[in-house]
Amino acid sequence: MPEDLERAKVVAARYAVEQYVRPGFRLALGTGSTAGQAVRAIAEKFPDGKFDCVASSQATEELARSLRIPVRPLRGDDRFDLMLDGADEVSPSLDMTKGGGGALLREKLLARLSATVVIVVDPSKLVGALGERASIPVEVVPFARPVLERDLAGEGYRVRLRVGETGRPFVTDNGNEILDLSPREPISNPAAAAEAIERHVGVVESGIFVGLASRVVVGHPDGRVDELRPARARRP
Repeated sequence: MPEDLERAKVVAARYAVEQYVRPGFRLALGTGSTAGQAVRAIAEKFPDGKFDCVASSQATEELARSLRIPVRPLRGDDRFDLMLDGADEVSPSLDMTKGGGGALLREKLLARLSATVVIVVDPSKLVGALGERASIPVEVVPFARPVLERDLAGEGYRVRLRVGETGRPFVTDNGNEILDLSPREPISNPAAAAEAIERHVGVVESGIFVGLASRVVVGHPDGRVDELRPARARRP
């Protein structure tokens, strides 16, 4: 990754933690390189901070614990003060594609349980419409995957099975696989696209996130930060 983009992620993560994290918060922690920078920024600013945290992946859980941030399993009555996460793409309406790190299901669930969702990105993640630069991750049940590959291709997507480092299918923390979908053209109606994908039997979750971001913090390599807010109320 170019050094300037990595610097931008660090700038955005530190800003988000400075502005939004308070000791004692119930925190939901996202997954991916930018979310990882946010976890590091929390540990840096609050070395003795007392937080109640749930992570969206085993990787984030391991990172947090290595930095002495306590993490526990999700409970049925959980609600969070704040979720910090990244995104693969962010549209002008602050809809997103997510799941590059393979944690889309857990990330979407935690976002819906959080009072405030702050998304931390570098400028390369800003797009005019979803599907412009990144594929759409879709978590699927392995048994149904061959049928879903055929059906989603029939709906106009270029469908690619995500493969792990071993050359075998990538497996999520939930034991599922991921299909990465590339649309023929950028998505004009993310809500409708998500609904169409998710109605297929065997689809667990799509990586289209509509109306879930409370703020998007965009860091720049020169240290500047832009903070974007949705024009419409965030979905509960």
